[in-house]
Amino acid sequence: MIIEFRCERDCARRWMCRETLSIDGRDVPVRIAWTATTESRPAGLDALFELERMVLHKGKPSGAGKLEITPERAEAGAGTADVIVDFTGAARDPKCSARLYLRPLFNGAAGENAALAAILAGDLPVVEIVNEVDGAVLDRGHPSEEIAAGLSGALETVMARTLTMVAAILSGRPRILPQLARPAADAARRGPVGYVARGLAVSIAKEIYRLCCYAPHWHVGWRFSENAGVWQTKDLSGPGWTVLADPGHRFYADPFPITWQGRTFVFFEDLDHRVGKGIISAIEFGDTGPVGEVVPVLEEPWHLSYPFLIEDDGELWMVPESSLHGDVALYKCIRFPDKWERHATLLSGLELADVTITRHNGLNYLFGAWRDGTGGYSDSLAIYYADHLLGPWLPHASNPVLIDRASARPAGNFVTINDKLWRPVQDCTKGYGAALGLAEIVELSPTTFRQIARHSLRPGPAWPGRKLHTLNRCGRLEVIDGSRIQPWTRAFASQARSTILPSRTSSSSAH
Repeated sequence: MIIEFRCERDCARRWMCRETLSIDGRDVPVRIAWTATTESRPAGLDALFELERMVLHKGKPSGAGKLEITPERAEAGAGTADVIVDFTGAARDPKCSARLYLRPLFNGAAGENAALAAILAGDLPVVEIVNEVDGAVLDRGHPSEEIAAGLSGALETVMARTLTMVAAILSGRPRILPQLARPAADAARRGPVGYVARGLAVSIAKEIYRLCCYAPHWHVGWRFSENAGVWQTKDLSGPGWTVLADPGHRFYADPFPITWQGRTFVFFEDLDHRVGKGIISAIEFGDTGPVGEVVPVLEEPWHLSYPFLIEDDGELWMVPESSLHGDVALYKCIRFPDKWERHATLLSGLELADVTITRHNGLNYLFGAWRDGTGGYSDSLAIYYADHLLGPWLPHASNPVLIDRASARPAGNFVTINDKLWRPVQDCTKGYGAALGLAEIVELSPTTFRQIARHSLRPGPAWPGRKLHTLNRCGRLEVIDGSRIQPWTRAFASQARSTILPSRTSSSSAH
């Protein structure tokens, strides 16, 4: 297979500097055909990108940075291309004989200027890949922007996800085409200078915020609900939520409650801001709330979070997120709640976050937020299936089955309501973990998947935190999480009180 990227010479970017495209683990050769520029570009764009590189990216090169075209790169290579991916705004040559002529569209328009126009209007575009041979839309996705720093970062993120979709199409796997509404601009389109200036100001403000506060600082909310919970009311109304107290310099997130051997515990990510690495901790709940102290239950040399729990074959298992370690590991409970043993590796060699498993129509299905090393980490959903929990786990025929920042990333346990399967999803439209969606799964098999996000939950009077991230329930106990502003001085004072006061009590009792 010969793949040819068609790119405008005056829009040469570092992300185009490639000799291969990874398709299902195979490095397929790519050549670049440089074309004349069809549209004028925003004045001073490369200078603005260079400014962002120094300030936002700390001097590191960006994929949106200018690429110098050497004589070697200028040569497109011999032979007729089997596949052309046209990143320009120029019309297709009707005499082109390529069997596939892929045209990325950004909110329905072609070329880098179209992608920039969408970003400058206040949002990342919906990306569509069209085969101009027959006009068919082959894939569609909406990237997330949690790692998109500035205008250059946003453009790099969009192009990274565009290449994800191109690679999926060229793999030959069937694509699932979701219906995604193109975003409406929140404000009038800014010019690049104004956009970058605002981005730099926001970046500086964030740095000041990080100097004063632990960020992000997540916290767990809990309540007892005798009757209807969130899944029934489709909102956060009902009994008030109580925040699980934390030491201030550590945050709690991703709560998963379970009753096992007659005791109920909530397991969660426990991250020490001073170390920057998460472990899994737990706290027992009685009839009226937490009982005793938070206890660490699982730690590895790498970061752990999202402690998904599952009962299988009379045993209790945990699948904590270990995407930074590049695998999906299964831990067996040896002593409840605080002794777990790594039992098996379900999947390896991939970044898969927030793994959540359900059983449906006789098969186990494993959902996770998938990342191919570039772009955002909350917009792509991959599914695997197996007869048994220990596997072997096989990939869904259409992985990634969905690229949508509003409904891809898991946010808690599956639930079945009136024989219908639902799952909570992270709605990252307004940023990572900003809101929750309740999605009904309409089709699920090793070759099909379709869901409809029917309800959206956001922070408000009932949950005044800044975000809404995870939803789970066990019996009467319902748990969520969100974030709050946590000045490090307050955390230090809280920590000092917790260490000084017990010593004073001990000293006075000794006398």
